[in-house]
Amino acid sequence: MAVLLGGLSAEREVSLSSGRACAAALREHGGYKVVEVDAGRDLCAVLADLSPDAVLNCLHGRWGEDGCVQGLLEWMGIPYSHSGVLSSALAMDKQRSKDVYRRVGLPVVDSFIRCKAEVMAHHVMAPPYVVKPNNEGSSVGVYLVNEENNGPPQLDDAMPEHVMVETYAPGRELTTTVMGDRALTVTDIITTGWYDYDAKYKAGGSTHVVPADIPSDIFDLCLDYALRAHAALGCRGISRTDFRWDEARGADGLILLETNTQPGMTATSLSPEQAQSCGISFPELCAWMVEDASCDR
Repeated sequence: MAVLLGGLSAEREVSLSSGRACAAALREHGGYKVVEVDAGRDLCAVLADLSPDAVLNCLHGRWGEDGCVQGLLEWMGIPYSHSGVLSSALAMDKQRSKDVYRRVGLPVVDSFIRCKAEVMAHHVMAPPYVVKPNNEGSSVGVYLVNEENNGPPQLDDAMPEHVMVETYAPGRELTTTVMGDRALTVTDIITTGWYDYDAKYKAGGSTHVVPADIPSDIFDLCLDYALRAHAALGCRGISRTDFRWDEARGADGLILLETNTQPGMTATSLSPEQAQSCGISFPELCAWMVEDASCDR
């Protein structure tokens, strides 16, 4: 079997860590013959030469979890882990996935797509609000615009020409992993500031309380919302849905942010922690993802 890692996105380093960890776990504990494949422009030719029985997709970000690689694997007829083409593309497109959530009654904040120049010229919504790429993960390129800012955000040159702007949702950062048809548990993510890229991936950047010490009704809502988001997007395998919870508003303060169809599998990643808390070891989780691999062809 092949483990896809690395790739071409802004999340390459995270993907390398995820892929190497999964490959090591499968070799040492799962009895699998594993080949690590750094996904480049020649991926189709490399996979054709390898002819793997299955692919564990550990790519993150654009081209790896937005339906592109999934389409290639479907075309080649190779079973692969995680979600398929349509659900991967939907989940990666933050605005369209929110449209799906709204249609099934899941709580989200107001958001829209605007051109970069307009966002930099004036406030396109009343602060506080968030500006982010519409199709990146791991908090890549996220700007929090507070009320005390003197003006609109001056976006980095690397930001795309069109960005998503959304109302800021205050409160605690919660997340829930879905494994097949089961929502595992809820993690409360504690940071000293914004839950940005460093907080997610650097040692000591955040503290994870799992299971979260929150009221049972909020805990159960997280499980329910995560399962409903997974189903609404048509996900399969593993997904992880992120929330913000404003304690002062009770259940009305629980907001769904987004669903990640290929959660990180690094040493600080949330989904392996949640699986472990449910009695599923990391090697067992990796083996489950491999055995769950499929394609439509």
